Amino acid sequence: MSGAELYTGPIIDAHHHVWEPRKHNYPWLSGALLVPHRYGDYTPVKRDYLPADYRRDAEGVNIAATVYVEAEWDPADPLGETRYVSGLAREHGLPNAIVAQAWLHRDDVGEVLAGQAGFGLVRSVRHKPEGAASPAEVAAGRRTLMSDERWRSGYALLERHGLHFDLQTPWWNLAEAAELARDFPRTTLIVNHAGVPGDRSPETLAGWRAGMEALAARPNVVVKISGLCLPGRAWSIEDNAEVVTTILRLFGPQRVMFGSNFPVDGLCASFGEIFDGFRRIASSWSPAERRAMFWETGLRIYRPELSDADRGMLTA
Repeated sequence: MSGAELYTGPIIDAHHHVWEPRKHNYPWLSGALLVPHRYGDYTPVKRDYLPADYRRDAEGVNIAATVYVEAEWDPADPLGETRYVSGLAREHGLPNAIVAQAWLHRDDVGEVLAGQAGFGLVRSVRHKPEGAASPAEVAAGRRTLMSDERWRSGYALLERHGLHFDLQTPWWNLAEAAELARDFPRTTLIVNHAGVPGDRSPETLAGWRAGMEALAARPNVVVKISGLCLPGRAWSIEDNAEVVTTILRLFGPQRVMFGSNFPVDGLCASFGEIFDGFRRIASSWSPAERRAMFWETGLRIYRPELSDADRGMLTA
């Protein structure tokens, strides 16, 4: 990998956050509460993180557009988060697309989805489907909200509003996610954080790979490669190459995007280290394939609002 040519074209960061936890209510960020997190202690990110902070972190990386992903803002006010982030975008020129909050099993889901779809930057929604918390629970027959009829009724409304669905769930629920994609073939399902592969043990990777294979068989599924930190470890190509290359092989560059997951992944690496790692792992693919995975897939899926200068990259 070290001697291969690296991609230097435009990049869409398909997954990041901005927030002001002292000004707005994020139950997991605001105040002293610490909730269980797959990275462990996340105290360092319980601070303001605004577009200027993002740009400083991303300096030196050719980021041409970004996608904001809901950050578990006060669940009583899902539209408030979108209103806040849309205002930041108008003022600062990023983010360029939004994945909004929506609780698909709530009574107000129709009203919320209509409201979210009314914002110019919203392309997708996310609702982490709680349920089976371990492979053993799956083996025992426990399912997640993805199999709940009330939740699925909310999911069915996404197509009406032209919205995608961003899915974040641990790897042991991926086979269930493939069933969801099968049952709603006209709704694009975007797998967050590489399917959350967990540790890198052979047994875990085998289970994760089987789930990703099931998802890859569904043409309405795409994947964001992001969120690959391991607790207590620095981000490394050695830890992540197999995950990235497996996804690229299963889905192909036209169904893959890369995301920083900043500021959260700043707990284990700098922005440049993460994207340099992505570019090195992907360096054996052709120039056209690398442009697809770093730029074209995100452009097609999230349709970011681009500046005139960035729009010129479409034909560059």
